[in-house]
Formats: sequence, C-alpha cells, structure tokens
Amino acid sequence: MGSALVPDRGMVGVLDLSSVEDRVASLLLEMTIEEKIGQLQQVAASAEHVPEDLKQAIRDGRIGSVINLVDAQTANDLQWLASTQSRHGIPLLVGRDVVHGFKTVFPIPLGQAATWNPSLVTKAARVAALEAAATGVNWTFAPMIDIGRDPRWGRVAEGFGEDPYLTGVLGAAMVRGFQGDDLAAEGHIAACAKHFAGYGASESGRDYNTTNIPENELRNVHLVPFKAAVDAGVATIMTSFSEIDGVPASASEFLLKRVLREEWQFDGMVVSDWDSIRQLAVHGFTANDRDSAYEAASAGVDMEMSSTTYAEHLAHLVHDGVIAIERIDTLVANVLRLKLRLGLFESPYTDSSRFPAPLNAEHLQLARDVAVESVVLLKNDNRTLPLSREAVRAIAVVGPLADDKHDQLGTWIFDGDHGPSVTVLHAITDLVGEHVEITYARGVPTTRSRDESLIAEAVEAAQRSDVVVLVAGEESILSGEAHCRSDIGLPGAQPALLAALAKTGKPVIMVIMAGRALALQSVLHDATAVLYAWHPGVMGGAAIADLLFGVGSPSGKLPTSLPRTVGQIPIYYGHKHTGKPATDETVIHMDDIEARAPQLSIGNTSFHLDVHPTPLFPFGFGLSYSSMEYANISVNHHELARDGVIELSADITNTGTRPATEVAQLYIRDVVANVTRPVRELKAFEKLTVAPGERRTVRFTVTANDLAFYGRDMRRRVESGWFHAWIGGDSTTQLRTEFLLV
Repeated sequence: MGSALVPDRGMVGVLDLSSVEDRVASLLLEMTIEEKIGQLQQVAASAEHVPEDLKQAIRDGRIGSVINLVDAQTANDLQWLASTQSRHGIPLLVGRDVVHGFKTVFPIPLGQAATWNPSLVTKAARVAALEAAATGVNWTFAPMIDIGRDPRWGRVAEGFGEDPYLTGVLGAAMVRGFQGDDLAAEGHIAACAKHFAGYGASESGRDYNTTNIPENELRNVHLVPFKAAVDAGVATIMTSFSEIDGVPASASEFLLKRVLREEWQFDGMVVSDWDSIRQLAVHGFTANDRDSAYEAASAGVDMEMSSTTYAEHLAHLVHDGVIAIERIDTLVANVLRLKLRLGLFESPYTDSSRFPAPLNAEHLQLARDVAVESVVLLKNDNRTLPLSREAVRAIAVVGPLADDKHDQLGTWIFDGDHGPSVTVLHAITDLVGEHVEITYARGVPTTRSRDESLIAEAVEAAQRSDVVVLVAGEESILSGEAHCRSDIGLPGAQPALLAALAKTGKPVIMVIMAGRALALQSVLHDATAVLYAWHPGVMGGAAIADLLFGVGSPSGKLPTSLPRTVGQIPIYYGHKHTGKPATDETVIHMDDIEARAPQLSIGNTSFHLDVHPTPLFPFGFGLSYSSMEYANISVNHHELARDGVIELSADITNTGTRPATEVAQLYIRDVVANVTRPVRELKAFEKLTVAPGERRTVRFTVTANDLAFYGRDMRRRVESGWFHAWIGGDSTTQLRTEFLLV
C-alpha cells in the first residue's frame, strides 16, 4: 500500500516502559476510590445527543471509556472535558466494533480467511483503523478469533474459521493492521482479541449458550489463536458471554489470572462483553449485581462494558473489606497503561483533516483485491469458467443477491454505507454490457422467501441466454450475533429456483454469498460451476465479475469445511482418529442394508448411515482456472533434534494453460502421544503464483516447538516419536513423508 494511506503523523513516540509505569503509579496515588472505579466504566454515547449527566460524569472522573461514538467533533468535546475539566486529566477510550472495515467494507472475516493472505488482512485492518480513527475512535473490538466449528452459529462470520493455526496467523495479522508498530502513532487504534475463551463452541450453535470444553481441548485448540494475538502485542482482550466448566468467562480466574496473566504474562487490558458482568446473576453464578461485581473484579475484568455493577458496588465492597483496594488498583493500572500506550494523554484529540478520505480509490481497490482473493471456486464442470467475452452473447443474471447493495456487505457493518456498493449485476454490465445482452430476474423475493411466483420470469430469462449467473445464498441478517440457524441449507425457494434454471439446459454458474458454510449437497448437482463469495463487501460485485470473465483468477481456499448436511455438524478436518475410524471399506449407506438385517456391532466404525463421513468440500480446498500437481515430497533429515530444524519440501507443477495462485499447505500428525492428537494439524502454508508448465519447490521449516502440545498434566510438552507430514492443496492431500523427533 502506498503512502497515500498514511496521514501525516503527529507522532507521540514509543513510550519508555518505566515512564509508563511511573505515571501509572503516580496517578494511582492521587486518585480517590471513586475516580479509580470511574476508569473501569464504559458507557454508550452518540453524536446526536450527549446528555448533561454524562458530561458531568466525565468531569467528575466517573467514566473511563465511551462506546459507539463515531463523530470526531463530539469525541473531541468529550476528550476536552476529560483532559481539561476532570481533576487528573485522564482521557477517554473511544470504542467501536470495526470488524471488517469502517466506511470501506471488506469481506467478512470468514471471507478474509479464505484469502490465506496475512498481508492482505493486515492492509485491510490498516484501512479500517485509519477510517475509524478519523472519527475519534481509538479502540476496536476486533479481531474475533474464536474457533468456529459449528456453522449454525451466526458469529462464524466474524471469525477466521475452524483451524487454530490459521486463525492465529490471521488474527495476529489483523492486530498488526490495527495497531501498527507504534500504538501511539496517529491513525493506529487498539485491537481487542475476543471472545476469551471458547465462545465458538456454544451448544447447538446457539449464541450466548453453554460451552463444554475439556481443559485439554481448550488449551490445544481454543486458546491457541489468543496466545498468537498476545504474542503479536494485542492491546486488549474481551471476555466471552459463555461459561466453561460451570464458570462464566467474565468470572473465570482460571482464564484471566492463571492463563492470561500468569502463564502468558499479558499486561494489557481486559474488558467484559456487553452487560456480561451483570449477566453473571442471570447465569445463576451470582445472586445479585453486587456479587457479580465482586466475582468479575476478583477474576480480573478491568473494564465493565455497558452495565454498571462496578460503579454501583465496588466502592462498597472495598469499604466492607470484601475486596482489597490493591485489587482495584491493579484493574485501574491496566486501563491507565493502555491510555498511556495510545498516547492519549499527550494527544487526545482528532483532526479529521489529517486523514485520507474514506472510500477513496485506493481503499476501494484494496477492498476489490481482498474480495477477489476471498472467493473460492468449488466446482467448474466442463471448464465453464472463465466466461469468454467473445463467445457469450447473452447472460441471465438471476437471484435475490445479484443486485442487493446492502446484503453483500455482510454482518456487523455499523458504519458502512451500502450506497457505494458495486453489485454483481452492475459490475457485469460495466464490464461486458456493451457487447453482451444482459437480462436480470430476481427469481425469488428474498433469500428466505418461499414464494416461487418469480421463478417463471427467471426461467424465461435463462432460456434467452447463453449462460446463467445465479447469485444466491443468505441475506446478511441471517448471520452474525444472535442470528443462528438450525438448518443451514440454501434457504427459502432458492433450491427450486436453481433446479428450474438447471432444467433449461443452460450452464448455471452459482455465486454464493453467505456468512457461514452452507450445506449444499442437495443442490450442488444443479450448478455447473460454483463460486463461494461469502459476503464480499463494498466491491464484491466487481471482484466477482473479474473472476467470471477471467480478469482475475480464483485463489481462495476454504477456511472451514463445508458439510454435506446439517446433521454432520460439527465436521472439521482436525478431528481425532477414534478407536474405530471410518474407512471406505466400512462405510455403508442405510439404503444398502437389507430389511430385518441382524443387529451387529462387530466391524462397525464411526460414521452416519445416511451420509458419507467426509465433508462436501474439505478445509483448505479451492480450485483455480488451471491445475496443480504436487510431487516429490521430501524431508532433508528424517530425525529432528529437540534444538534442531528440519526442512520439508514438495514440488508444485502448473499442469494447465493459465497462471494460477496456489496455497501450499503443510499438515502434520503426531502418531502416538501422551494424549490423543488430531489426525492432521495445519502447521504452515505459503501462497505462490505458478506459471503454466512451471514447476516450483515449496519449502517449510519445522522445529520441535512447532510440534508441542498440552498433555495430561495440562503442561506444554514436546515428545519424542514419529510424525507424519503431508504437503498439498487441501487437508485431504495424500502426499506424505515422515520423520522422527528424537
């Protein structure tokens, strides 16, 4: 990205650690208990109306942060009150959910994960930070790095998929984009890794629900990306709504004290999720708000979002000797430390004129680039794609999402405006409209509508065309927080629409926009080609048109397995082997069982009788307009010392006629271990472009530390033994070698 993205900076400079701690200690000595507790309080604010009682609370030092304020002038006014009218001049944290862009809306994070491109994720977060910072925001509640293995859960849209390693790499990349190298530099904002921890394992994919996660799985799976974010310097952590082992996360000393503070030495700030401290009583974990404040403060939640249990009860708890003032001081110190690191004491105000205009050409081009790389080509029968501008004379553009500026933006876009969105219909028209006849038919009123009255019009349009582009999927409101689905098939009358279009005999290219992995087995046969575009953001239509006509080439890979049916969930590549793993020889379908067959368990394995045990499309899968062949996997040393390094390599040949970008993936299995280990684990990947006929060698280095895991004693360990290693284009690759850790 060029220099146009970076404003002239009023650099505060990287603060000396000792000076930060000295200033924190000095402030704590001067503050009253009421002022200290005020720093722990975050309240909602807006530019429309700032009530006098909020202004007075800021003057009195009873507010540490405001949320959902996105107006520079109002933010400056409140910062002026905090910095010049309060007794200690402590500025405010201004928080906002900046999840996948601000004004310039990028693909949803799940779509960004499909790029397998950390550099692009960093650049997108950098643009989001600049646009948000221009309005006075200095803190975002992103990235969400919960492991999402149940696509019924609406919030999988906000995460990076099912894999701990990929989520950790991309989460760290987003942190770097928001925060940069110097948190105090203009245009950088504090990131917040959420939701700590295990929120993605909510029962039945229902938001806010119970999670049942054994500690070993918690450490080996769900905590992995959070550790990566902490190692990347993430400034803040947000607690989860859910519970683990009967203890809600906002009251978990295990998570917040033992793991986060003691084991990981995190010295940033912890914030509750919205109202989650008050909800401790709703869980049945506490009797009332006073008890909730005690439990959260004791566990280590530094700032309370939205609710006011701290403001109402902490002073009394200290006065009554229930909580020591030193505990309060620890919480306040974490808040003050963040404000100092952000440089807010020296520069609390925002000069919007110093920032690039939102939605400028460079930002939009980046949004287009990210969208292009996020799209996954799942199917391409008869090499239907890319379309030839010379051969195609008439196109039917069909579907409820083909010309919907709003829904292609996706969930959690409070500040995005659908006005600048480029839809698929408009993009195709702009690209080839002068030479190709384009007919548009909606097909169904909405993605969830069961009304089939518009299908006949769509069929008529298809019959007059050479090819059909059907943009289907789910509206943005069907995914995201509190928008979970029990049936994740293609909703409404869309399957009937697809079937009717297929019966015309014309090639049907289905472009799917969705906030999750949909179960498509029942409809896949009716589509000639399938592009999975997630919710691709403001430039999604332009990116899809580029791919349809070969201006760009698909390079996306799935960050999550696509199930055949909802009944397979959870289905993910990194499962355990079990004592009776399914094999091709043992899997049978219930239709093949004779009537009154004897009930036997001998020889049975782990599978469903009514669906194949594999996903419809595996993790890491994605086609291109060419073909890649992997060969010659090798390891330079078959023994790896505890302090050594080995190199694994394989050759990749582009056997097609077009250049293609491939994501080479390294998977490893620990064959025998102190606890059972997954059948495969992603350990590294590389995205590279290969010319037609070219052969390239991809190389990955592995150390003993890369093979470490948490054992029965919940301690991280490295064990000697044999390891299998695979290199290929997805998680099912069979190109294998092995090595011994000695």
